[in-house]
Amino acid sequence: MATPAAAGAPGAPAPPRPRRSVTGTRRTVAALFLLPALVLLGALVVYPIGYSVVRSFYDQSGDGFAGVDNYKALFTDEGIRTALKNNVIWVVFAPTVATALGLVFAVLTERVRWGTAFKLVVFMPMAISMLAAGIIFRLVYDQDPDKGVANAVWVGVHDTFAESSAFPKAHPGRDSPLRPQDGGFITKAPVRTGVPVALPLVGVAPDQMPGGAEKAVQARPEQGKITGTAWQDFTRGKGVGTLGTPDPSELGYAGMKIEAVKDGRVVASTKAADDGTFTLPAKADGARLRLPAGNFKEAYNGLDWLGPSLVTPAIIGSYIWMWAGFAMVLIAAGLAGIPRELLEAARVDGANEWQVFRRVTVPLLAPVLAVVAVTLMINVLKVFDLVFIIAPGSSQDDANVLALELYRKGFSEDQPGIASAIAVFLLLLVIPVMWFNVRRLRREVRR
Repeated sequence: MATPAAAGAPGAPAPPRPRRSVTGTRRTVAALFLLPALVLLGALVVYPIGYSVVRSFYDQSGDGFAGVDNYKALFTDEGIRTALKNNVIWVVFAPTVATALGLVFAVLTERVRWGTAFKLVVFMPMAISMLAAGIIFRLVYDQDPDKGVANAVWVGVHDTFAESSAFPKAHPGRDSPLRPQDGGFITKAPVRTGVPVALPLVGVAPDQMPGGAEKAVQARPEQGKITGTAWQDFTRGKGVGTLGTPDPSELGYAGMKIEAVKDGRVVASTKAADDGTFTLPAKADGARLRLPAGNFKEAYNGLDWLGPSLVTPAIIGSYIWMWAGFAMVLIAAGLAGIPRELLEAARVDGANEWQVFRRVTVPLLAPVLAVVAVTLMINVLKVFDLVFIIAPGSSQDDANVLALELYRKGFSEDQPGIASAIAVFLLLLVIPVMWFNVRRLRREVRR
Protein backbone atom coordinates (compact mmCIF):
# COMPACT_ATOMS: atom_id res chain seq x y z
CA MET A 1 0.00 0.00 0.00
CA ALA A 2 1.41 3.33 -1.09
CA THR A 3 1.97 5.97 1.54
CA PRO A 4 1.22 9.66 1.05
CA ALA A 5 4.92 10.28 0.77
CA ALA A 6 5.22 7.67 -1.93
CA ALA A 7 2.29 9.24 -3.78
CA GLY A 8 4.08 12.54 -3.88
CA ALA A 9 7.42 10.98 -4.89
CA PRO A 10 9.24 12.35 -7.92
CA GLY A 11 8.04 10.74 -11.16
CA ALA A 12 4.55 9.86 -9.90
CA PRO A 13 1.66 11.13 -12.17
CA ALA A 14 -0.22 14.15 -10.83
CA PRO A 15 -3.93 13.65 -10.10
CA PRO A 16 -6.22 15.06 -12.88
CA ARG A 17 -7.68 18.48 -12.19
CA PRO A 18 -11.49 18.87 -12.57
CA ARG A 19 -12.33 20.54 -15.90
CA ARG A 20 -14.65 23.50 -15.71
CA SER A 21 -17.07 24.38 -18.51
CA VAL A 22 -16.31 27.64 -20.26
CA THR A 23 -20.01 28.59 -20.26
CA GLY A 24 -20.72 27.47 -16.71
CA THR A 25 -22.66 24.51 -15.34
CA ARG A 26 -24.36 21.89 -17.50
CA ARG A 27 -27.81 23.10 -16.47
CA THR A 28 -26.99 26.57 -17.70
CA VAL A 29 -25.83 25.19 -21.02
CA ALA A 30 -28.97 23.08 -21.36
CA ALA A 31 -31.14 26.10 -20.57
CA LEU A 32 -29.34 28.19 -23.19
CA PHE A 33 -29.89 25.54 -25.86
CA LEU A 34 -33.54 25.09 -24.89
CA LEU A 35 -34.32 28.79 -24.62
CA PRO A 36 -35.13 29.40 -28.33
CA ALA A 37 -37.41 26.37 -28.40
CA LEU A 38 -39.08 27.43 -25.15
CA VAL A 39 -39.65 30.95 -26.48
CA LEU A 40 -41.24 29.59 -29.65
CA LEU A 41 -43.31 27.09 -27.67
CA GLY A 42 -44.56 29.81 -25.39
CA ALA A 43 -45.32 32.22 -28.24
CA LEU A 44 -46.96 29.71 -30.60
CA VAL A 45 -48.62 27.26 -28.17
CA VAL A 46 -48.86 28.36 -24.54
CA TYR A 47 -49.89 31.98 -25.17
CA PRO A 48 -52.58 31.18 -27.80
CA ILE A 49 -54.06 28.47 -25.53
CA GLY A 50 -54.10 30.77 -22.52
CA TYR A 51 -55.58 33.63 -24.55
CA SER A 52 -58.29 31.37 -26.00
CA VAL A 53 -59.25 30.14 -22.54
CA VAL A 54 -59.55 33.71 -21.23
CA ARG A 55 -61.35 34.97 -24.37
CA SER A 56 -63.91 32.18 -24.15
CA PHE A 57 -65.35 33.81 -21.00
CA TYR A 58 -66.00 37.18 -22.67
CA ASP A 59 -68.75 38.42 -24.97
CA GLN A 60 -68.54 39.27 -28.66
CA SER A 61 -66.88 42.65 -28.12
CA GLY A 62 -64.39 41.28 -25.59
CA ASP A 63 -65.25 43.95 -23.02
CA GLY A 64 -68.04 42.24 -21.06
CA PHE A 65 -67.61 39.10 -18.97
CA ALA A 66 -69.99 36.41 -20.31
CA GLY A 67 -69.23 33.63 -17.85
CA VAL A 68 -70.13 30.20 -19.23
CA ASP A 69 -72.62 31.53 -21.78
CA ASN A 70 -70.27 30.76 -24.64
CA TYR A 71 -69.93 27.18 -23.43
CA LYS A 72 -73.71 26.86 -23.12
CA ALA A 73 -73.93 27.77 -26.81
CA LEU A 74 -71.95 24.61 -27.61
CA PHE A 75 -75.02 22.57 -26.72
CA THR A 76 -77.80 24.94 -27.75
CA ASP A 77 -76.63 26.34 -31.10
CA GLU A 78 -78.00 24.21 -33.96
CA GLY A 79 -74.87 24.54 -36.11
CA ILE A 80 -72.55 23.49 -33.27
CA ARG A 81 -74.80 20.54 -32.38
CA THR A 82 -74.65 19.33 -35.99
CA ALA A 83 -70.88 19.73 -35.92
CA LEU A 84 -70.68 17.68 -32.70
CA LYS A 85 -72.80 14.92 -34.21
CA ASN A 86 -70.65 14.83 -37.34
CA ASN A 87 -67.46 14.78 -35.26
CA VAL A 88 -68.76 11.69 -33.45
CA ILE A 89 -69.38 10.03 -36.84
CA TRP A 90 -65.88 10.98 -37.96
CA VAL A 91 -64.21 9.65 -34.79
CA VAL A 92 -66.11 6.36 -34.91
CA PHE A 93 -65.83 5.50 -38.60
CA ALA A 94 -62.81 7.23 -40.17
CA PRO A 95 -60.06 5.82 -37.88
CA THR A 96 -61.72 2.40 -37.73
CA VAL A 97 -62.03 1.97 -41.50
CA ALA A 98 -58.60 3.47 -42.25
CA THR A 99 -56.93 1.22 -39.66
CA ALA A 100 -58.79 -1.86 -40.90
CA LEU A 101 -57.82 -1.17 -44.52
CA GLY A 102 -54.23 -0.50 -43.48
CA LEU A 103 -54.16 -3.85 -41.66
CA VAL A 104 -55.56 -5.70 -44.67
CA PHE A 105 -53.15 -4.03 -47.08
CA ALA A 106 -50.16 -4.66 -44.80
CA VAL A 107 -50.96 -8.36 -44.38
CA LEU A 108 -51.79 -9.03 -48.04
CA THR A 109 -48.81 -7.18 -49.50
CA GLU A 110 -46.45 -9.41 -47.54
CA ARG A 111 -47.20 -12.24 -49.96
CA VAL A 112 -47.57 -10.23 -53.16
CA ARG A 113 -44.62 -10.11 -55.52
CA TRP A 114 -45.13 -6.42 -56.22
CA GLY A 115 -46.00 -5.61 -52.62
CA THR A 116 -43.53 -2.73 -52.34
CA ALA A 117 -44.93 -1.04 -55.45
CA PHE A 118 -48.48 -1.51 -54.14
CA LYS A 119 -47.51 0.06 -50.81
CA LEU A 120 -45.98 2.99 -52.66
CA VAL A 121 -49.18 3.57 -54.64
CA VAL A 122 -51.37 3.35 -51.52
CA PHE A 123 -49.07 5.67 -49.57
CA MET A 124 -48.77 8.28 -52.35
CA PRO A 125 -51.94 10.23 -51.35
CA MET A 126 -50.11 11.19 -48.13
CA ALA A 127 -47.84 13.36 -50.29
CA ILE A 128 -50.88 15.39 -51.42
CA SER A 129 -52.05 18.32 -49.31
CA MET A 130 -55.54 18.34 -47.85
CA LEU A 131 -56.40 21.28 -50.11
CA ALA A 132 -55.37 19.41 -53.25
CA ALA A 133 -57.16 16.25 -52.11
CA GLY A 134 -60.31 18.29 -51.46
CA ILE A 135 -60.23 19.74 -54.98
CA ILE A 136 -59.67 16.27 -56.46
CA PHE A 137 -62.62 14.75 -54.64
CA ARG A 138 -64.85 17.75 -55.35
CA LEU A 139 -64.45 16.72 -58.99
CA VAL A 140 -64.72 12.99 -58.25
CA TYR A 141 -68.10 13.53 -56.57
CA ASP A 142 -69.49 15.84 -59.28
CA GLN A 143 -73.15 15.07 -60.02
CA ASP A 144 -72.61 15.02 -63.80
CA PRO A 145 -71.48 11.49 -64.83
CA ASP A 146 -69.47 13.09 -67.65
CA LYS A 147 -67.33 14.89 -65.03
CA GLY A 148 -67.55 12.95 -61.77
CA VAL A 149 -65.74 9.61 -61.67
CA ALA A 150 -67.91 8.27 -58.85
CA ASN A 151 -71.16 8.83 -60.75
CA ALA A 152 -69.64 7.67 -64.03
CA VAL A 153 -68.90 4.29 -62.44
CA TRP A 154 -72.22 4.19 -60.59
CA VAL A 155 -74.29 5.05 -63.67
CA GLY A 156 -72.31 2.54 -65.76
CA VAL A 157 -73.11 -0.25 -63.31
CA HIS A 158 -76.75 0.85 -63.05
CA ASP A 159 -77.25 0.99 -66.82
CA THR A 160 -75.76 -2.49 -67.16
CA PHE A 161 -78.69 -3.95 -65.24
CA ALA A 162 -81.42 -1.36 -65.88
CA GLU A 163 -82.18 -0.03 -69.37
CA SER A 164 -82.42 3.73 -69.54
CA SER A 165 -84.74 5.72 -71.78
CA ALA A 166 -83.44 7.43 -74.89
CA PHE A 167 -86.36 9.88 -75.09
CA PRO A 168 -86.65 11.62 -71.67
CA LYS A 169 -87.61 14.99 -73.21
CA ALA A 170 -89.93 13.77 -75.99
CA HIS A 171 -93.50 15.12 -76.10
CA PRO A 172 -96.24 15.73 -78.68
CA GLY A 173 -96.14 18.90 -80.77
CA ARG A 174 -99.07 21.04 -81.83
CA ASP A 175 -102.02 19.36 -83.58
CA SER A 176 -100.68 15.99 -82.45
CA PRO A 177 -102.89 12.87 -82.48
CA LEU A 178 -101.51 12.07 -78.99
CA ARG A 179 -102.59 13.26 -75.56
CA PRO A 180 -100.88 12.79 -72.16
CA GLN A 181 -101.80 9.79 -69.96
CA ASP A 182 -100.04 8.46 -66.79
CA GLY A 183 -96.65 9.91 -67.67
CA GLY A 184 -96.88 8.67 -71.27
CA PHE A 185 -99.05 9.46 -74.28
CA ILE A 186 -102.02 7.76 -75.97
CA THR A 187 -103.81 8.34 -79.28
CA LYS A 188 -106.96 10.42 -79.13
CA ALA A 189 -108.85 8.06 -81.44
CA PRO A 190 -108.83 4.27 -81.98
CA VAL A 191 -106.72 2.87 -84.81
CA ARG A 192 -107.86 0.62 -87.66
CA THR A 193 -106.15 -2.06 -89.67
CA GLY A 194 -104.94 -1.00 -93.09
CA VAL A 195 -104.68 2.66 -92.04
CA PRO A 196 -101.10 3.83 -91.23
CA VAL A 197 -100.76 5.66 -87.90
CA ALA A 198 -98.54 8.71 -87.43
CA LEU A 199 -97.02 9.22 -83.94
CA PRO A 200 -95.01 12.45 -84.26
CA LEU A 201 -93.05 13.72 -81.24
CA VAL A 202 -90.60 16.55 -80.61
CA GLY A 203 -88.21 17.56 -77.84
CA VAL A 204 -85.23 15.21 -78.25
CA ALA A 205 -81.95 16.94 -79.09
CA PRO A 206 -80.27 15.54 -82.23
CA ASP A 207 -77.19 14.45 -80.24
CA GLN A 208 -79.45 12.57 -77.80
CA MET A 209 -81.14 10.39 -80.41
CA PRO A 210 -80.34 6.64 -80.24
CA GLY A 211 -77.15 5.65 -82.03
CA GLY A 212 -78.97 3.28 -84.40
CA ALA A 213 -81.68 5.74 -85.42
CA GLU A 214 -82.23 6.01 -89.17
CA LYS A 215 -84.19 8.38 -91.39
CA ALA A 216 -87.89 8.12 -90.62
CA VAL A 217 -90.02 6.32 -93.22
CA GLN A 218 -93.74 6.70 -93.89
CA ALA A 219 -95.33 3.33 -92.95
CA ARG A 220 -97.14 1.46 -95.70
CA PRO A 221 -100.65 0.09 -95.11
CA GLU A 222 -100.93 -3.69 -94.62
CA GLN A 223 -104.12 -5.67 -94.78
CA GLY A 224 -105.14 -7.03 -91.37
CA LYS A 225 -102.36 -5.20 -89.51
CA ILE A 226 -101.79 -1.89 -87.75
CA THR A 227 -98.77 -0.06 -89.14
CA GLY A 228 -97.32 3.31 -88.28
CA THR A 229 -94.30 5.49 -87.65
CA ALA A 230 -92.95 7.13 -84.46
CA TRP A 231 -90.40 9.83 -85.26
CA GLN A 232 -88.87 13.17 -84.37
CA ASP A 233 -91.16 15.54 -86.25
CA PHE A 234 -88.77 18.49 -86.36
CA THR A 235 -86.50 19.87 -89.05
CA ARG A 236 -84.07 22.73 -88.38
CA GLY A 237 -84.77 25.92 -90.30
CA LYS A 238 -87.76 28.24 -90.51
CA GLY A 239 -90.60 26.93 -92.66
CA VAL A 240 -88.71 23.71 -93.47
CA GLY A 241 -90.51 20.38 -93.37
CA THR A 242 -94.14 19.32 -93.08
CA LEU A 243 -95.78 18.66 -89.72
CA GLY A 244 -97.28 15.21 -89.30
CA THR A 245 -95.25 13.71 -92.17
CA PRO A 246 -91.71 12.25 -91.99
CA ASP A 247 -89.27 14.54 -93.80
CA PRO A 248 -85.93 13.43 -95.31
CA SER A 249 -83.82 14.85 -92.45
CA GLU A 250 -86.01 13.54 -89.60
CA LEU A 251 -85.06 10.41 -87.63
CA GLY A 252 -87.19 7.58 -86.37
CA TYR A 253 -87.56 6.79 -82.67
CA ALA A 254 -85.62 3.53 -82.71
CA GLY A 255 -86.68 1.22 -79.88
CA MET A 256 -89.77 3.23 -78.89
CA LYS A 257 -92.22 0.90 -77.14
CA ILE A 258 -95.82 1.01 -78.44
CA GLU A 259 -98.78 -0.70 -76.75
CA ALA A 260 -102.29 -1.34 -78.09
CA VAL A 261 -104.78 -0.71 -75.26
CA LYS A 262 -108.39 -1.83 -75.47
CA ASP A 263 -110.81 -1.50 -72.52
CA GLY A 264 -107.89 -0.61 -70.23
CA ARG A 265 -105.98 -3.79 -71.14
CA VAL A 266 -102.85 -4.17 -73.28
CA VAL A 267 -103.77 -6.50 -76.15
CA ALA A 268 -100.53 -6.16 -78.13
CA SER A 269 -97.18 -4.41 -77.97
CA THR A 270 -94.12 -3.86 -80.13
CA LYS A 271 -91.04 -1.71 -80.55
CA ALA A 272 -90.30 0.71 -83.36
CA ALA A 273 -87.59 -0.23 -85.86
CA ASP A 274 -84.56 1.96 -86.47
CA ASP A 275 -86.52 4.01 -89.00
CA GLY A 276 -89.42 4.45 -86.55
CA THR A 277 -91.86 2.08 -88.26
CA PHE A 278 -93.82 -0.52 -86.30
CA THR A 279 -96.40 -3.22 -86.91
CA LEU A 280 -99.14 -4.60 -84.65
CA PRO A 281 -101.38 -7.66 -85.26
CA ALA A 282 -105.06 -7.56 -86.20
CA LYS A 283 -106.22 -7.90 -82.59
CA ALA A 284 -105.08 -4.29 -82.07
CA ASP A 285 -107.90 -3.14 -84.37
CA GLY A 286 -110.10 -0.63 -82.55
CA ALA A 287 -107.55 -0.09 -79.76
CA ARG A 288 -105.75 3.08 -78.84
CA LEU A 289 -101.98 3.18 -79.20
CA ARG A 290 -100.09 4.12 -76.06
CA LEU A 291 -96.50 5.21 -75.65
CA PRO A 292 -95.89 4.10 -72.02
CA ALA A 293 -94.14 6.29 -69.47
CA GLY A 294 -91.07 4.03 -69.56
CA ASN A 295 -90.15 5.60 -72.89
CA PHE A 296 -89.83 9.03 -71.31
CA LYS A 297 -88.34 8.52 -67.86
CA GLU A 298 -85.34 10.68 -67.10
CA ALA A 299 -81.96 9.04 -67.60
CA TYR A 300 -80.38 7.82 -64.36
CA ASN A 301 -77.94 10.47 -63.23
CA GLY A 302 -76.28 8.69 -60.32
CA LEU A 303 -76.18 9.62 -56.64
CA ASP A 304 -76.04 13.08 -55.16
CA TRP A 305 -72.76 12.38 -53.34
CA LEU A 306 -72.50 15.92 -52.01
CA GLY A 307 -76.17 16.19 -51.05
CA PRO A 308 -77.28 16.53 -47.42
CA SER A 309 -77.61 12.79 -46.79
CA LEU A 310 -74.32 11.56 -48.31
CA VAL A 311 -71.91 14.47 -47.97
CA THR A 312 -70.36 13.36 -44.65
CA PRO A 313 -69.76 9.70 -45.71
CA ALA A 314 -68.36 10.98 -49.03
CA ILE A 315 -65.85 13.26 -47.29
CA ILE A 316 -64.90 10.49 -44.87
CA GLY A 317 -64.20 8.34 -47.94
CA SER A 318 -61.73 10.92 -49.24
CA TYR A 319 -60.03 11.05 -45.83
CA ILE A 320 -59.66 7.26 -45.79
CA TRP A 321 -58.16 7.41 -49.29
CA MET A 322 -55.47 9.72 -47.92
CA TRP A 323 -54.71 8.06 -44.58
CA ALA A 324 -55.09 4.33 -45.26
CA GLY A 325 -51.51 4.37 -46.59
CA PHE A 326 -50.25 5.92 -43.36
CA ALA A 327 -51.94 3.16 -41.35
CA MET A 328 -50.60 0.51 -43.72
CA VAL A 329 -46.96 1.64 -43.37
CA LEU A 330 -47.05 1.69 -39.55
CA ILE A 331 -48.81 -1.65 -39.33
CA ALA A 332 -46.41 -3.19 -41.86
CA ALA A 333 -43.51 -2.05 -39.65
CA GLY A 334 -45.14 -3.75 -36.66
CA LEU A 335 -45.84 -6.84 -38.74
CA ALA A 336 -42.16 -7.11 -39.66
CA GLY A 337 -41.33 -7.37 -35.95
CA ILE A 338 -43.59 -10.36 -35.28
CA PRO A 339 -41.57 -13.58 -34.69
CA ARG A 340 -42.25 -15.87 -37.66
CA GLU A 341 -41.84 -18.88 -35.38
CA LEU A 342 -45.17 -18.09 -33.72
CA LEU A 343 -46.99 -17.98 -37.07
CA GLU A 344 -45.36 -21.21 -38.24
CA ALA A 345 -46.16 -22.92 -34.95
CA ALA A 346 -49.81 -21.99 -35.34
CA ARG A 347 -49.88 -23.42 -38.87
CA VAL A 348 -48.19 -26.61 -37.71
CA ASP A 349 -50.88 -26.96 -35.03
CA GLY A 350 -53.49 -27.03 -37.80
CA ALA A 351 -54.68 -23.40 -37.87
CA ASN A 352 -55.76 -22.09 -41.26
CA GLU A 353 -54.72 -18.65 -42.55
CA TRP A 354 -57.83 -16.91 -41.23
CA GLN A 355 -57.30 -18.38 -37.75
CA VAL A 356 -53.61 -17.41 -37.80
CA PHE A 357 -54.60 -13.87 -38.78
CA ARG A 358 -57.39 -13.54 -36.20
CA ARG A 359 -55.83 -15.33 -33.24
CA VAL A 360 -52.12 -14.68 -33.68
CA THR A 361 -51.37 -11.76 -36.01
CA VAL A 362 -54.02 -9.31 -34.78
CA PRO A 363 -53.36 -9.85 -31.05
CA LEU A 364 -49.63 -9.37 -31.57
CA LEU A 365 -50.32 -6.19 -33.58
CA ALA A 366 -52.75 -4.82 -30.97
CA PRO A 367 -50.32 -2.19 -29.61
CA VAL A 368 -49.53 -0.91 -33.11
CA LEU A 369 -53.20 -0.90 -34.08
CA ALA A 370 -54.05 1.08 -30.96
CA VAL A 371 -51.38 3.69 -31.69
CA VAL A 372 -52.56 4.06 -35.31
CA ALA A 373 -56.24 4.31 -34.35
CA VAL A 374 -55.59 6.85 -31.58
CA THR A 375 -53.36 8.96 -33.84
CA LEU A 376 -56.08 9.04 -36.48
CA MET A 377 -58.68 9.94 -33.83
CA ILE A 378 -56.62 12.99 -32.86
CA ASN A 379 -56.32 13.87 -36.53
CA VAL A 380 -60.03 13.63 -37.35
CA LEU A 381 -61.01 15.74 -34.35
CA LYS A 382 -59.19 18.60 -36.10
CA VAL A 383 -60.33 17.89 -39.67
CA PHE A 384 -61.15 21.10 -41.51
CA ASP A 385 -59.66 21.32 -45.00
CA LEU A 386 -61.54 18.45 -46.63
CA VAL A 387 -64.92 19.53 -45.30
CA PHE A 388 -64.36 23.16 -46.25
CA ILE A 389 -63.27 22.34 -49.82
CA ILE A 390 -65.44 19.35 -50.76
CA ALA A 391 -68.82 20.27 -49.26
CA PRO A 392 -70.69 22.76 -51.49
CA GLY A 393 -72.37 25.75 -49.93
CA SER A 394 -75.79 24.08 -50.04
CA SER A 395 -74.53 21.10 -48.00
CA GLN A 396 -71.85 22.67 -45.82
CA ASP A 397 -74.22 22.97 -42.87
CA ASP A 398 -74.94 19.23 -43.07
CA ALA A 399 -71.21 18.35 -43.31
CA ASN A 400 -70.19 20.78 -40.58
CA VAL A 401 -67.53 19.74 -38.03
CA LEU A 402 -66.15 21.52 -34.96
CA ALA A 403 -63.02 22.86 -36.64
CA LEU A 404 -65.08 24.30 -39.50
CA GLU A 405 -67.65 25.73 -37.09
CA LEU A 406 -64.79 27.38 -35.16
CA TYR A 407 -63.66 29.06 -38.38
CA ARG A 408 -67.19 30.16 -39.27
CA LYS A 409 -67.94 31.55 -35.81
CA GLY A 410 -64.62 33.35 -35.57
CA PHE A 411 -64.45 34.87 -39.06
CA SER A 412 -67.77 34.62 -40.93
CA GLU A 413 -70.10 35.37 -38.01
CA ASP A 414 -67.70 37.50 -35.91
CA GLN A 415 -68.30 35.66 -32.63
CA PRO A 416 -64.78 35.23 -31.21
CA GLY A 417 -66.07 34.29 -27.76
CA ILE A 418 -67.94 31.25 -29.03
CA ALA A 419 -65.08 30.40 -31.40
CA SER A 420 -62.66 30.41 -28.45
CA ALA A 421 -65.03 28.18 -26.48
CA ILE A 422 -65.09 25.70 -29.39
CA ALA A 423 -61.27 25.77 -29.50
CA VAL A 424 -61.04 25.03 -25.77
CA PHE A 425 -63.62 22.27 -26.11
CA LEU A 426 -61.62 20.69 -28.95
CA LEU A 427 -58.49 20.86 -26.79
CA LEU A 428 -60.31 19.10 -23.95
CA LEU A 429 -61.41 16.39 -26.38
CA VAL A 430 -57.90 15.86 -27.73
CA ILE A 431 -56.04 15.82 -24.37
CA PRO A 432 -57.41 12.45 -23.09
CA VAL A 433 -56.67 10.79 -26.44
CA MET A 434 -53.15 12.21 -26.47
CA TRP A 435 -52.59 11.14 -22.85
CA PHE A 436 -53.68 7.60 -23.71
CA ASN A 437 -51.32 7.52 -26.68
CA VAL A 438 -48.32 8.88 -24.72
CA ARG A 439 -48.96 6.46 -21.88
CA ARG A 440 -49.07 3.50 -24.25
CA LEU A 441 -45.86 4.61 -25.98
CA ARG A 442 -44.04 4.90 -22.63
CA ARG A 443 -45.26 1.45 -21.68
CA GLU A 444 -43.89 0.06 -24.93
CA VAL A 445 -40.52 1.74 -24.32
CA ARG A 446 -40.26 0.19 -20.83
CA ARG A 447 -40.83 -3.25 -22.35
